[in-house]
Amino acid sequence: MPSAIVSVINDLTTDQRVDRTCQALVKAGYDVLLIGRRRRNSQTLKPRTYTVHRMRLLFEKGAFFYAEYNFILFFFLLFHKYDLLVSNDLDTLPANYFANLVKYPFTKFKNRKSPLHLHDCHEYYRGVPELVGRKNVTRIWKWFEDLIFPRLQKVIAVNQSIADLYSKEYGNKIGIVRNVPFRQSLSEKMDKSALNIREYQKIVLYQGAVNVDRGLEEAILAMKHLKTDAILVIAGIGDIFEPLKKFTEERGLSEKVRFMGEIPFQELRALTRIADIGLSIEKDVSINYHYCLPNKFLDYIQANVPVLVSPFPEMKLIVDQYAIGEYIDSHEPELLAQKFDSMLNNREREATYKQNLIKAAEDLCWENEEKTLLLMLEH
Repeated sequence: MPSAIVSVINDLTTDQRVDRTCQALVKAGYDVLLIGRRRRNSQTLKPRTYTVHRMRLLFEKGAFFYAEYNFILFFFLLFHKYDLLVSNDLDTLPANYFANLVKYPFTKFKNRKSPLHLHDCHEYYRGVPELVGRKNVTRIWKWFEDLIFPRLQKVIAVNQSIADLYSKEYGNKIGIVRNVPFRQSLSEKMDKSALNIREYQKIVLYQGAVNVDRGLEEAILAMKHLKTDAILVIAGIGDIFEPLKKFTEERGLSEKVRFMGEIPFQELRALTRIADIGLSIEKDVSINYHYCLPNKFLDYIQANVPVLVSPFPEMKLIVDQYAIGEYIDSHEPELLAQKFDSMLNNREREATYKQNLIKAAEDLCWENEEKTLLLMLEH
């Protein structure tokens, strides 16, 4: 049985894309090992259909963390057998590329086939908001990209916009494997009372990383102006999780906002299904946000939840094609509140969105998308 090693830099608890990739490889006949990292507060993972290894590191962030992760991963790969490597994003690429290069340097001269290295671009890495304005750090990552990217065997990206950016810069032919979820039954739903929410109250949901420029502060402030009896639910953790909780308390809005923290993706689906609106209202502060096609946006579609999104190209394309939601006009809290009220109180429009979401969910599912991934491994 061929073996595959898939690596990602997070702790695996909420990463649905990597899980779907691993499941597709298992289906294709690979013995899969997924490598991530274990944080000090990482949850215990639920059983999976493949082997998981989480590395314990001394550092949890900053330059030393990235260096340590790639150093340990490099030697791990050197001493483990594999037929396929899958690196996810630029922060795992150096270890994968150089380990494969060192381990199999002369295969092409011996008429032997070296293991395949597939690189998966979840985002335009140098465009993430965390790197905006950090010229020296960005320069280091660009050095690695300039050195490695043109030499990659196979590359996939989460959407056409990201693929076009990398193709234009490095000339690679890049496949598109969108970050769409598995098809889901709509029967399993969380009980609202478990969230201390009354049955008649509406739910505006944000799920995903609680980081800067996601529009979360404005969404919280919008609850002060909302006429509808609704609760904003924020499911996820991130750099501003604790400051955002304090921000909410200081403005007396704790009764209108629920912070759920980190929820394993296997459990998140039941929560998503009880939402009335799904938010993906990132700010246009970086090229990565501008061309994003977020997990949460596609999860809302599978959960039959109408969406309210920023009018960015990739999300707008889908919203326009299927007519499944609306766009924000501004991040101004009062205007956001008007959007919430408008969507929550128009039953006819909601019914139309939900009917259209059924078709969108049938098309935008992993069962369709994984075929592209598996084809990439055959050619």
